[in-house]
Amino acid sequence: METVGLDVLDQRISGCRACPRLVEWREEVARTKRAAFADWTYWGRPVPGFGPPDARLLIVGLAPAAHGANRTGRMFTGDRSGDVLYQALYDVGLASQPTAVHADDGLELYGVRITSPVHCAPPANKPTPAERDTCRSWLVQELGLLRPTLRAVVVLGAFGWQAALPAFAGAGWTVPRPRPAFTHGGHVTLDAADGPGLRLFGCFHVSQRNTFTGRLTPAMLRDVLRTAAETADLPVAGRDPR
Repeated sequence: METVGLDVLDQRISGCRACPRLVEWREEVARTKRAAFADWTYWGRPVPGFGPPDARLLIVGLAPAAHGANRTGRMFTGDRSGDVLYQALYDVGLASQPTAVHADDGLELYGVRITSPVHCAPPANKPTPAERDTCRSWLVQELGLLRPTLRAVVVLGAFGWQAALPAFAGAGWTVPRPRPAFTHGGHVTLDAADGPGLRLFGCFHVSQRNTFTGRLTPAMLRDVLRTAAETADLPVAGRDPR
């Protein structure tokens, strides 16, 4: 039942046209393209979550990249941020391969799902507060479907953290007040009146601004992913190449 529910939700997300500015931008990018991808047929629609419906660990980003997921139709696929994230997931034993090139490249995630609080590529990578709030209902529904198995969440970046906290509350977990602030490596437990609690971990976003400057290193990312996976009772690999 949950599998069917999540499949249907993903289809509904892919057809959403609720935010005129985002619809116009994602479709314009898909028409004009980037020269390096001139032979691609861009996805150009909202990008649904990626990963199994019984995931124990959820990774929450920000929004699809204009020439990454907006091109390929899969979260963090086809851009340098995804290169960093999937390499780390592979190193920790949570992905079948270290690269994500296109939606049919055979990549599988083990016990992990990836989503975002905003499902359309925004201009300058900056959704407005209204667009963030409009998209929240999708995340609330996704969390509700994942709730039977979900035990831990890694949120990438302060925007994702701030956007996701109300969604966790909407899906039935209790968010402390005052709301916990975002910190890299920080964590908080969200209790629930009618089920298991949820461990929430903060991690700097895998954007080039952070990875190129060394603010987020591969080792730092692996440490957060490994800790969250162990908290969610997922098996992790011992390899730590860099």
